[in-house]
Amino acid sequence: MSRRGKFVAGGLVIGAALAYLIYAGVSQSLVYFVTPSELKAQAVAGKAYRLGGMVEPGSLTWDPRSLALSFTLTDGLAAVPVRHKGTPPDLFAEGRGAVVEGTWSGEGYFRAATIMAKHSEEYKAPAEGAQAGYQELLKTLNPTSPESAPSGQR
Repeated sequence: MSRRGKFVAGGLVIGAALAYLIYAGVSQSLVYFVTPSELKAQAVAGKAYRLGGMVEPGSLTWDPRSLALSFTLTDGLAAVPVRHKGTPPDLFAEGRGAVVEGTWSGEGYFRAATIMAKHSEEYKAPAEGAQAGYQELLKTLNPTSPESAPSGQR
């Protein structure tokens, strides 16, 4: 084999190895988003999923000593029991949206590794005067009011 042939063969081997590493890395990191209805229809035990839905009212239980958290996610058509070990996020509550990442167990529940609480995407400014001390704060920010002057200049 000529020198050029060895170079081309070596390049093909290196290219094939890189292609395989890229394929293996991408296929292992894929996590599919599913709803409870989709998961119930075709769940595969041990496969990684990202499950989204609403936390069913009355289903949330959390033991602060063992950090065992369990609840049910629903999309209105199907409900999936979820178990997690750890503290829930601050915005996580019954009747709110949540996305959990984890695997489907063979025992009929979703084993969550991560919980992400969904929140509203709309910003609503507080109504004027709705917060305690709002008017007092505005007075201190107004440069013409006597309250905004330093204590030695009143």
